[in-house]
Amino acid sequence: MKKILTDLHTHTAFSPDGRASIEEMLATAHALGVGYYGITEHFDFDIVVNGIPPYSENPPTPADTYFQRGRQLQKEYEGRMQVLIGGEFGYTDTPTAQTMYQRLVDAYHPDYIIQSVHNVLRGDYAFGNGYVDGKGGLRDKQEVYEEYLGLVRRSLDVSHPYDILGHVSYCTRYAPYEDRRMRWQDFSGSLDDILRTVIAKDKILEVNSANKNVPVLSLPDTDILERYFELGGRKISFGSDAHFPSRIMENRQKIVDILRAIGYEYLTIPCRGEHIKVEI
Repeated sequence: MKKILTDLHTHTAFSPDGRASIEEMLATAHALGVGYYGITEHFDFDIVVNGIPPYSENPPTPADTYFQRGRQLQKEYEGRMQVLIGGEFGYTDTPTAQTMYQRLVDAYHPDYIIQSVHNVLRGDYAFGNGYVDGKGGLRDKQEVYEEYLGLVRRSLDVSHPYDILGHVSYCTRYAPYEDRRMRWQDFSGSLDDILRTVIAKDKILEVNSANKNVPVLSLPDTDILERYFELGGRKISFGSDAHFPSRIMENRQKIVDILRAIGYEYLTIPCRGEHIKVEI
């Protein structure tokens, strides 16, 4: 295996929260020497079907325009950088969303899909809604995190295809608790169920460097990555979750050093059903 730089979780201005054009993001990745660069625009049908604010007020990712321009640029970069045109699908228990995701897959055939949980029905974690009760009071951390992990576990059983489980412990990014970390020892039952299911379904666990000031290097944290390895998990991917050029590849080398120390030898790149190993 050849050592190749990778970043498989990024967004452009096609996404409602993207900050830079797809051309700018690709040019930056190429200048950084990235070998496999993945764009995973948000397809938030969880927000669409449930009307979750505030992103429900923003125009959704324009699938036609995104995939058309993405495929053009994919060809332009051929031989210089492997560009993957994918999507990030936000999970909800509402079945209608899964049908919508399947239709998108059938119409546009993304190179790969990241399956993620960003919200509960009361709202997106990024805006604090997931942490409060009906009266505006702060909910117990254990209750909130277990609710999130339950959604993550159910997301693994969706009917539409996906390749990567994205940023496990996302709910910690915006948590209003003094101790925001999600430790394996505190949620071992739920986390083990998730990790064993990822392995059984031959999916890929993402190591996401966008920690949003949580005192950890990545989501999930090192102890969860150690447990995944202990259970036999070997398929992992790196994603910066960059929404603007300066964050592409952020902390990748530090994360790779930790992965090596745990025992991981390679990252896994999904592309149209194939799993490609690249040495770390």
